[in-house]
Amino acid sequence: MTKTIIKRYSTAFKQQIASEYEQGTGISSLKAKYGIGGNGTIERWVQEYGRQGLRHRMMVIQHPEEQDEVKKLKEKISQLEKAVADLTLDKLMLESTLEVVEKELGELPKKSGVQRSSSKPSSDVDLKDTP
Repeated sequence: MTKTIIKRYSTAFKQQIASEYEQGTGISSLKAKYGIGGNGTIERWVQEYGRQGLRHRMMVIQHPEEQDEVKKLKEKISQLEKAVADLTLDKLMLESTLEVVEKELGELPKKSGVQRSSSKPSSDVDLKDTP
């Protein structure tokens, strides 16, 4: 049975690697030099222990038309989120109204001739006579 070797690196070592990266050494060079095998290991160390972070950041370059389209889409998303919030509030209001009606009548009112929750016949309750 072979034993698996698990490497543990000290905080000082991780800081040294992050410092070397920030001074210009490439990630692949650091991996080869110190025998570090993980693909994202050095990136995590640089993010955690480095002062400047990773050298590469994503920058989006767009034409003005694309920027306008993105702005319109963000506005549309905002409108849709507001509509969903309004509908959710309406739904909650209707559900609470149904609960109040059910407490007062002892059953839910029928919708399109279909009885929803009570086992009592609908002739027992006349909605017109309720206060």
